[in-house]
Amino acid sequence: MKFNLKKDSLRDVNDHLQNIDKKSNNRSFVINNPDGNHAICAGLKDEIEVTVDGHAGYYCAGMNMNAQITINGNVGTGVAENMMSGSVHVKGNASQSAGATAHGGTLIVDGDTSSRCGISMKGIDIIVKGSVGHMSAFMAQSGNLVICGDAGDALGDSIYEAKIFISGKVKSLGADCEEKKITEKDKKILKSLLDRSGLNDKDINNFKMYGSARKLYNFNIDNVSEY
Repeated sequence: MKFNLKKDSLRDVNDHLQNIDKKSNNRSFVINNPDGNHAICAGLKDEIEVTVDGHAGYYCAGMNMNAQITINGNVGTGVAENMMSGSVHVKGNASQSAGATAHGGTLIVDGDTSSRCGISMKGIDIIVKGSVGHMSAFMAQSGNLVICGDAGDALGDSIYEAKIFISGKVKSLGADCEEKKITEKDKKILKSLLDRSGLNDKDINNFKMYGSARKLYNFNIDNVSEY
């Protein structure tokens, strides 16, 4: 099923995608002419596939649950913000706060992301095939951020228990972020994330890992599963 945002209202399109008939076999949708509209595909909760054929504005695919969303273009601030599950694949670049506060699911960005990528992430897996801007993974609580390019200033500032894998250069680390030894378990996680993103040819040995020095908050190893 196809929608055209030059003719169809965004409110009606989102309403349709948010309320899929459980008996319907139509589970694949295309949104043409998105033209930078904001909140496209926000609040989806069913196992459907949606392709946004062009550039999207702020908060595209925000609060996603279960849906597989592909954007054939660039996206504005807050793509996949507060996502719970499912996947979002940006074929272009993403602006600031990509994957912010997201609890789960996978966000893949083929290009670069701006500042604060993964800010306060709470379990999402984010794979950026390019570089990320300053303050990325700020206060990141859990989940994984994979960066195949470089990172700007203050990477991982005030990070909790999220993990950052990066193959490029880090301009500077934020407060309480430090390089960590990559264990075999970490390598398996990284390899799985790279494979999931179509990056099977990437050498995991070219990546470094960063995480929390655990000096800015009260860390208790007995409660590690709660972080």
